[in-house]
Amino acid sequence: MNSIWPQDCKVVFILSLVWLIPGIASAQPVGVTTSYTDHPIIDRFPDSEITSIEVDEDVNYQLVLSGLQRTRGLVTPEDSERLRGDVTKVVYEISQEFTGEDVFQFFREQVQEKNYTELFSCTGRGCGSSNYWANDIFGNRILYGPERNQYYLAMRADNGLENPPHIALYIITRGNRRIYAYLEIVEVGGTQIRFDIIETNNLLESLRAQGSVIAPNLSFVADNTLSAESELTPIANMLRDDPSVNVYLVVHLGGAEPLDTLMSRSLARAELLKRQLENLGIAADRVIARGVGPLAPVCGLADCRDRIEIVLRQ
Repeated sequence: MNSIWPQDCKVVFILSLVWLIPGIASAQPVGVTTSYTDHPIIDRFPDSEITSIEVDEDVNYQLVLSGLQRTRGLVTPEDSERLRGDVTKVVYEISQEFTGEDVFQFFREQVQEKNYTELFSCTGRGCGSSNYWANDIFGNRILYGPERNQYYLAMRADNGLENPPHIALYIITRGNRRIYAYLEIVEVGGTQIRFDIIETNNLLESLRAQGSVIAPNLSFVADNTLSAESELTPIANMLRDDPSVNVYLVVHLGGAEPLDTLMSRSLARAELLKRQLENLGIAADRVIARGVGPLAPVCGLADCRDRIEIVLRQ
Protein backbone atom coordinates (compact mmCIF):
# COMPACT_ATOMS: atom_id res chain seq x y z
CA MET A 1 0.00 0.00 0.00
CA ASN A 2 1.45 3.30 -1.09
CA SER A 3 0.55 6.61 0.51
CA ILE A 4 2.85 8.78 -1.61
CA TRP A 5 2.93 7.26 -5.08
CA PRO A 6 6.04 6.85 -7.20
CA GLN A 7 5.70 8.57 -10.54
CA ASP A 8 5.41 5.28 -12.39
CA CYS A 9 2.44 4.16 -10.34
CA LYS A 10 -0.55 3.06 -12.36
CA VAL A 11 -4.21 3.19 -11.48
CA VAL A 12 -7.75 1.88 -11.45
CA PHE A 13 -11.04 3.49 -10.57
CA ILE A 14 -13.82 3.07 -8.05
CA LEU A 15 -15.65 6.10 -6.73
CA SER A 16 -16.57 5.48 -3.15
CA LEU A 17 -16.88 7.09 0.23
CA VAL A 18 -13.96 9.20 1.26
CA TRP A 19 -11.37 6.92 2.83
CA LEU A 20 -8.49 8.87 4.37
CA ILE A 21 -5.58 6.86 5.78
CA PRO A 22 -3.77 8.58 8.64
CA GLY A 23 -0.53 10.01 7.41
CA ILE A 24 -1.31 9.80 3.70
CA ALA A 25 -1.45 13.57 3.38
CA SER A 26 1.96 13.88 4.96
CA ALA A 27 3.74 17.19 5.09
CA GLN A 28 5.81 18.13 2.07
CA PRO A 29 9.27 19.69 2.31
CA VAL A 30 9.34 23.46 2.25
CA GLY A 31 9.26 24.76 -1.31
CA VAL A 32 7.93 21.50 -2.80
CA THR A 33 4.43 21.53 -4.25
CA THR A 34 2.54 18.30 -4.92
CA SER A 35 0.24 18.35 -7.95
CA TYR A 36 -2.39 15.64 -8.08
CA THR A 37 -3.49 14.65 -11.54
CA ASP A 38 -7.14 13.69 -11.95
CA HIS A 39 -7.78 10.27 -13.36
CA PRO A 40 -8.98 10.61 -16.97
CA ILE A 41 -11.92 8.32 -16.40
CA ILE A 42 -13.94 10.95 -14.57
CA ASP A 43 -13.85 14.72 -14.05
CA ARG A 44 -13.54 16.35 -10.67
CA PHE A 45 -16.24 18.64 -9.31
CA PRO A 46 -15.47 22.34 -9.94
CA ASP A 47 -13.99 24.21 -6.98
CA SER A 48 -12.71 21.06 -5.34
CA GLU A 49 -9.20 19.89 -4.55
CA ILE A 50 -7.60 16.54 -3.95
CA THR A 51 -6.42 16.16 -0.37
CA SER A 52 -5.07 12.62 -0.63
CA ILE A 53 -4.59 9.72 -3.03
CA GLU A 54 -3.73 6.11 -2.29
CA VAL A 55 -3.36 2.95 -4.37
CA ASP A 56 -3.88 -0.60 -3.07
CA GLU A 57 -2.75 -3.41 -5.34
CA ASP A 58 -4.47 -6.76 -5.97
CA VAL A 59 -7.41 -6.25 -3.63
CA ASN A 60 -10.40 -8.57 -3.12
CA TYR A 61 -12.85 -5.68 -3.23
CA GLN A 62 -16.48 -5.60 -2.18
CA LEU A 63 -18.47 -3.11 -4.26
CA VAL A 64 -21.51 -2.12 -2.21
CA LEU A 65 -24.78 -2.19 -4.19
CA SER A 66 -27.31 -1.47 -1.45
CA GLY A 67 -27.81 0.33 1.81
CA LEU A 68 -26.03 -0.93 4.93
CA GLN A 69 -27.34 -2.76 7.97
CA ARG A 70 -25.87 -4.35 11.08
CA THR A 71 -26.57 -8.06 11.50
CA ARG A 72 -25.20 -10.06 14.42
CA GLY A 73 -22.73 -7.33 15.14
CA LEU A 74 -21.43 -7.11 11.55
CA VAL A 75 -22.11 -4.30 9.08
CA THR A 76 -23.11 -5.81 5.75
CA PRO A 77 -24.79 -4.65 2.55
CA GLU A 78 -27.91 -6.43 1.36
CA ASP A 79 -26.30 -6.70 -2.07
CA SER A 80 -22.72 -6.39 -3.30
CA GLU A 81 -20.32 -7.56 -6.00
CA ARG A 82 -16.85 -8.98 -5.53
CA LEU A 83 -14.07 -7.65 -7.76
CA ARG A 84 -10.37 -8.49 -7.84
CA GLY A 85 -8.02 -5.73 -8.88
CA ASP A 86 -6.09 -2.60 -7.98
CA VAL A 87 -7.97 0.12 -6.12
CA THR A 88 -7.29 3.84 -6.32
CA LYS A 89 -8.69 5.97 -3.50
CA VAL A 90 -9.07 9.71 -3.94
CA VAL A 91 -10.35 12.24 -1.40
CA TYR A 92 -11.73 15.55 -2.63
CA GLU A 93 -12.70 18.49 -0.45
CA ILE A 94 -15.46 20.61 -1.99
CA SER A 95 -15.95 24.36 -1.66
CA GLN A 96 -18.61 25.11 0.92
CA GLU A 97 -20.50 27.36 -1.47
CA PHE A 98 -21.92 24.12 -2.93
CA THR A 99 -24.03 21.36 -1.43
CA GLY A 100 -23.67 17.61 -1.36
CA GLU A 101 -26.67 17.46 -3.71
CA ASP A 102 -24.79 19.65 -6.22
CA VAL A 103 -21.84 17.26 -6.14
CA PHE A 104 -24.03 14.17 -6.44
CA GLN A 105 -25.90 15.54 -9.46
CA PHE A 106 -22.63 16.58 -11.13
CA PHE A 107 -21.27 13.04 -11.01
CA ARG A 108 -24.59 11.50 -11.93
CA GLU A 109 -24.73 13.64 -15.07
CA GLN A 110 -21.25 12.40 -15.97
CA VAL A 111 -22.51 8.82 -15.80
CA GLN A 112 -25.08 9.69 -18.46
CA GLU A 113 -22.73 11.80 -20.60
CA LYS A 114 -20.02 9.11 -20.66
CA ASN A 115 -22.52 6.27 -21.16
CA TYR A 116 -21.41 4.56 -17.98
CA THR A 117 -23.77 2.15 -16.21
CA GLU A 118 -25.25 3.15 -12.87
CA LEU A 119 -25.34 0.06 -10.65
CA PHE A 120 -26.77 1.53 -7.47
CA SER A 121 -27.38 4.84 -5.75
CA CYS A 122 -28.85 6.02 -2.48
CA THR A 123 -29.24 9.24 -0.55
CA GLY A 124 -29.75 10.25 3.06
CA ARG A 125 -31.07 7.70 5.52
CA GLY A 126 -31.75 5.30 2.65
CA CYS A 127 -28.01 4.54 2.62
CA GLY A 128 -27.96 3.44 6.25
CA SER A 129 -25.78 4.81 9.01
CA SER A 130 -22.98 7.18 7.98
CA ASN A 131 -20.96 5.66 10.79
CA TYR A 132 -21.14 2.30 8.98
CA TRP A 133 -19.86 3.80 5.75
CA ALA A 134 -17.11 5.85 7.35
CA ASN A 135 -15.73 3.31 9.79
CA ASP A 136 -16.81 -0.17 8.69
CA ILE A 137 -16.72 0.15 4.89
CA PHE A 138 -14.08 2.79 4.22
CA GLY A 139 -12.16 2.96 7.48
CA ASN A 140 -11.98 6.75 7.47
CA ARG A 141 -13.68 8.68 10.23
CA ILE A 142 -13.44 11.95 8.32
CA LEU A 143 -16.36 10.67 6.26
CA TYR A 144 -18.72 10.47 9.19
CA GLY A 145 -21.57 12.94 9.24
CA PRO A 146 -25.35 13.26 9.59
CA GLU A 147 -27.22 10.53 7.66
CA ARG A 148 -29.34 13.11 5.86
CA ASN A 149 -26.18 14.59 4.30
CA GLN A 150 -24.83 11.46 2.57
CA TYR A 151 -24.92 10.25 -1.04
CA TYR A 152 -23.59 7.08 -2.62
CA LEU A 153 -23.22 6.06 -6.26
CA ALA A 154 -21.75 2.86 -7.74
CA MET A 155 -21.13 2.59 -11.47
CA ARG A 156 -19.33 0.65 -14.16
CA ALA A 157 -17.13 2.69 -16.52
CA ASP A 158 -17.99 1.10 -19.86
CA ASN A 159 -14.97 2.34 -21.81
CA GLY A 160 -14.33 -0.51 -24.23
CA LEU A 161 -12.14 -2.64 -21.98
CA GLU A 162 -12.97 -6.32 -21.58
CA ASN A 163 -12.96 -5.81 -17.80
CA PRO A 164 -14.08 -2.19 -17.36
CA PRO A 165 -13.22 -0.24 -14.20
CA HIS A 166 -15.89 0.10 -11.53
CA ILE A 167 -16.44 3.34 -9.69
CA ALA A 168 -17.99 4.07 -6.31
CA LEU A 169 -18.64 7.57 -4.97
CA TYR A 170 -19.51 8.60 -1.45
CA ILE A 171 -20.30 12.22 -0.58
CA ILE A 172 -20.76 13.59 2.93
CA THR A 173 -21.36 17.00 4.45
CA ARG A 174 -20.03 16.85 8.00
CA GLY A 175 -21.47 18.67 10.99
CA ASN A 176 -18.83 21.38 10.55
CA ARG A 177 -20.17 21.91 6.96
CA ARG A 178 -17.03 20.58 5.30
CA ILE A 179 -17.94 18.55 2.20
CA TYR A 180 -15.95 15.53 1.03
CA ALA A 181 -16.26 13.27 -1.96
CA TYR A 182 -14.41 9.97 -1.93
CA LEU A 183 -13.59 8.05 -5.07
CA GLU A 184 -12.43 4.49 -5.29
CA ILE A 185 -11.60 3.28 -8.78
CA VAL A 186 -11.25 -0.48 -9.13
CA GLU A 187 -9.56 -1.98 -12.15
CA VAL A 188 -10.31 -5.66 -12.49
CA GLY A 189 -7.28 -7.81 -13.21
CA GLY A 190 -4.76 -5.10 -12.41
CA THR A 191 -4.13 -1.47 -13.15
CA GLN A 192 -4.10 -0.51 -16.80
CA ILE A 193 -4.49 3.25 -16.49
CA ARG A 194 -1.59 5.55 -15.75
CA PHE A 195 -2.33 7.98 -12.93
CA ASP A 196 0.54 10.10 -11.70
CA ILE A 197 1.10 12.25 -8.67
CA ILE A 198 3.77 14.64 -9.76
CA GLU A 199 5.83 16.75 -7.42
CA THR A 200 7.01 19.94 -9.04
CA ASN A 201 10.65 18.97 -8.60
CA ASN A 202 9.94 15.56 -10.21
CA LEU A 203 8.10 16.77 -13.29
CA LEU A 204 11.29 17.20 -15.27
CA GLU A 205 12.55 13.80 -14.17
CA SER A 206 9.27 12.21 -15.27
CA LEU A 207 9.41 13.93 -18.65
CA ARG A 208 12.98 12.79 -19.30
CA ALA A 209 12.27 9.22 -18.28
CA GLN A 210 9.01 8.79 -20.21
CA GLY A 211 9.29 11.27 -23.06
CA SER A 212 5.87 12.67 -22.20
CA VAL A 213 3.61 13.31 -19.19
CA ILE A 214 -0.01 14.31 -18.79
CA ALA A 215 0.03 17.88 -17.48
CA PRO A 216 -1.26 18.07 -13.90
CA ASN A 217 -3.99 20.46 -12.80
CA LEU A 218 -4.96 21.90 -16.18
CA SER A 219 -8.51 22.10 -17.51
CA PHE A 220 -10.64 24.46 -19.56
CA VAL A 221 -14.04 26.04 -18.99
CA ALA A 222 -13.94 27.41 -22.54
CA ASP A 223 -11.42 27.29 -25.39
CA ASN A 224 -10.04 30.68 -24.36
CA THR A 225 -10.39 30.27 -20.59
CA LEU A 226 -8.62 28.00 -18.11
CA SER A 227 -10.48 26.80 -15.03
CA ALA A 228 -9.82 28.59 -11.75
CA GLU A 229 -8.08 25.46 -10.42
CA SER A 230 -5.61 25.31 -13.31
CA GLU A 231 -1.96 25.86 -12.47
CA LEU A 232 0.79 26.39 -15.04
CA THR A 233 3.48 27.23 -12.50
CA PRO A 234 4.84 23.64 -12.21
CA ILE A 235 5.43 23.53 -15.97
CA ALA A 236 7.04 26.97 -16.00
CA ASN A 237 9.27 26.01 -13.06
CA MET A 238 10.31 22.83 -14.85
CA LEU A 239 11.36 24.77 -17.94
CA ARG A 240 13.24 27.31 -15.84
CA ASP A 241 15.09 24.54 -14.01
CA ASP A 242 16.63 23.27 -17.25
CA PRO A 243 16.88 25.85 -20.07
CA SER A 244 17.98 23.10 -22.48
CA VAL A 245 14.58 21.39 -22.35
CA ASN A 246 12.09 22.25 -25.08
CA VAL A 247 8.61 20.76 -25.33
CA TYR A 248 5.45 20.31 -27.32
CA LEU A 249 2.19 21.18 -25.56
CA VAL A 250 -0.34 18.78 -27.08
CA VAL A 251 -4.04 19.29 -26.40
CA HIS A 252 -6.47 16.41 -26.96
CA LEU A 253 -10.19 17.11 -27.31
CA GLY A 254 -13.04 14.68 -27.96
CA GLY A 255 -16.71 15.27 -28.66
CA ALA A 256 -19.45 14.98 -31.26
CA GLU A 257 -18.39 17.99 -33.31
CA PRO A 258 -16.81 17.62 -36.78
CA LEU A 259 -13.14 16.66 -36.86
CA ASP A 260 -12.02 20.01 -38.28
CA THR A 261 -13.82 21.84 -35.46
CA LEU A 262 -12.23 19.71 -32.74
CA MET A 263 -8.79 20.08 -34.33
CA SER A 264 -9.20 23.86 -34.46
CA ARG A 265 -10.49 24.08 -30.88
CA SER A 266 -7.70 21.91 -29.48
CA LEU A 267 -5.08 24.04 -31.25
CA ALA A 268 -6.65 27.21 -29.82
CA ARG A 269 -6.36 25.72 -26.35
CA ALA A 270 -2.73 24.74 -26.90
CA GLU A 271 -1.87 28.22 -28.13
CA LEU A 272 -3.54 29.74 -25.05
CA LEU A 273 -1.33 27.60 -22.81
CA LYS A 274 1.75 28.64 -24.77
CA ARG A 275 0.87 32.34 -24.33
CA GLN A 276 0.31 31.83 -20.62
CA LEU A 277 3.76 30.25 -20.28
CA GLU A 278 5.26 33.17 -22.18
CA ASN A 279 3.58 35.48 -19.65
CA LEU A 280 5.38 33.49 -16.95
CA GLY A 281 8.73 34.25 -18.58
CA ILE A 282 9.22 31.17 -20.81
CA ALA A 283 10.75 31.99 -24.21
CA ALA A 284 8.34 31.43 -27.10
CA ASP A 285 10.71 29.18 -29.05
CA ARG A 286 10.89 26.64 -26.22
CA VAL A 287 7.23 25.61 -26.50
CA ILE A 288 5.41 24.44 -29.64
CA ALA A 289 1.62 24.27 -29.41
CA ARG A 290 -0.20 21.41 -31.12
CA GLY A 291 -3.86 20.40 -31.17
CA VAL A 292 -4.77 16.87 -32.22
CA GLY A 293 -8.49 16.93 -31.46
CA PRO A 294 -9.88 13.38 -31.03
CA LEU A 295 -7.16 11.60 -33.04
CA ALA A 296 -5.41 10.04 -30.02
CA PRO A 297 -8.25 9.23 -27.60
CA VAL A 298 -6.55 6.49 -25.61
CA CYS A 299 -3.77 6.61 -23.04
CA GLY A 300 -2.84 3.50 -21.13
CA LEU A 301 -5.94 1.72 -22.50
CA ALA A 302 -8.25 4.23 -20.85
CA ASP A 303 -10.61 6.79 -22.29
CA CYS A 304 -8.80 10.05 -21.66
CA ARG A 305 -9.83 12.12 -24.64
CA ASP A 306 -9.65 15.56 -23.04
CA ARG A 307 -6.11 15.79 -21.74
CA ILE A 308 -3.03 17.97 -22.11
CA GLU A 309 0.33 16.32 -22.65
CA ILE A 310 3.83 17.68 -22.34
CA VAL A 311 6.04 15.98 -24.91
CA LEU A 312 9.83 16.27 -24.90
CA ARG A 313 11.28 17.69 -28.11
CA GLN A 314 14.35 15.77 -29.22
